[in-house]
Amino acid sequence: MANKNLIWCDKALLEKDLSGKAYVVTGANSGVGLETTRQLVKQGGHVIMACRRPDAAAEVAKEFVGLAGTVDILRCDLADLDSVRAFAEAFHAKYEVIDGLMCNAGMVNMDSKPAFTKDGFELTIGISYFGHFLLTELLLDALKKSPDGRYGILSSVVHAGSPKNRYQVHLDDLNFERRDYSNFGAYGEAKVATTLYALELADRLQGSNVTTASIHPGWARSNFGKGGPAWMRAAMFLMKPILPFVSDSSWESAQTSMHVLLSEDARNHSGAYFSQYSFLYQDKECRKGGWPMESPNPHARDLKAAKALVAKSRELVGLS
Repeated sequence: MANKNLIWCDKALLEKDLSGKAYVVTGANSGVGLETTRQLVKQGGHVIMACRRPDAAAEVAKEFVGLAGTVDILRCDLADLDSVRAFAEAFHAKYEVIDGLMCNAGMVNMDSKPAFTKDGFELTIGISYFGHFLLTELLLDALKKSPDGRYGILSSVVHAGSPKNRYQVHLDDLNFERRDYSNFGAYGEAKVATTLYALELADRLQGSNVTTASIHPGWARSNFGKGGPAWMRAAMFLMKPILPFVSDSSWESAQTSMHVLLSEDARNHSGAYFSQYSFLYQDKECRKGGWPMESPNPHARDLKAAKALVAKSRELVGLS
């Protein structure tokens, strides 16, 4: 049973012929990324599945046999910038143009202590933002060659925080070296970063054929919380009977991504935040979502902060 408040992508968009179009989707072998990939292939698109585990991607790709489109699988571990660079090199050896880049992969470190990527970034922001940042910058020229380039990166309702605690990116302490670590605080900051990046890209790409968006897909039913502390596992167990009524399937959660990739109206709101309905917003007026809607977090709407983040990111990933 679908959530009665769910915002659905226009059915006509899900019947659009995507033959001749190519897309890159990260985290394409499971969850929302898999459903986004499946729909693009169903409509005749070609999807480059950027996945940490190519074997898992190859297994699920068997499900696409008989669909109108095709897939290619290239390894990309967002926790390892060398892997991201290798993906980009392999991509450019085979492709010149992509019509869409959906940065779908992400995670939250469930440990009470910080963990780090191979390159020394706090794990949550390293995967959700820095890995995607480098990937995007390396593929941007291919996206700009499309007559209708679409870019999406997943944010989360969590980025909004609460009226008393609005998350922001601390450029002077990204790895919590001088602050107490909070895994959900780290997640909120990472998702502010993805929202700011979409905003900065839109500003930078004005006059090009590329439009951008940050996305809250809704509360997708997944393995989220299984590796968490005992209290979270207990809470998820107790909520199990009502989860179908307050959370969304992966297909339902892919609706916002499909809208961003295919809707003509989405092009009129480059850099905006597109949110599925979510009762998890602390700001009640935001719970209905919107395509797009204004984030209640002013730190996620600050273009000056977005530009500072991107300048620092270029330095940290070795692009400047």
